[in-house]
Amino acid sequence: MRIDKYLKVSRLIKRRSLAKTMADNGRIQINDKVVKASANVSIGDQLTLQFGPKIVKIEVLQIQDSTKKDDAKYMFKYLDSYNEVTHE
Repeated sequence: MRIDKYLKVSRLIKRRSLAKTMADNGRIQINDKVVKASANVSIGDQLTLQFGPKIVKIEVLQIQDSTKKDDAKYMFKYLDSYNEVTHE
């Protein structure tokens, strides 16, 4: 599944167009590699998302074409979250 669609379905990002913009600006990584919106995501991949100064790292646990809001949280596991400025 494309990374932009995964982020929308998992509800990590509200809109797919926003996920595409983030990827185009180099703010999404898969396994520590900057990717474009068309990059494929697989189970076990580690994603790094930059929301302004905040960095969020997650691991992909499930891939689904659609999901209910309550079940979206089971698609990933939070690994780390920190502010870029304070992290060394």
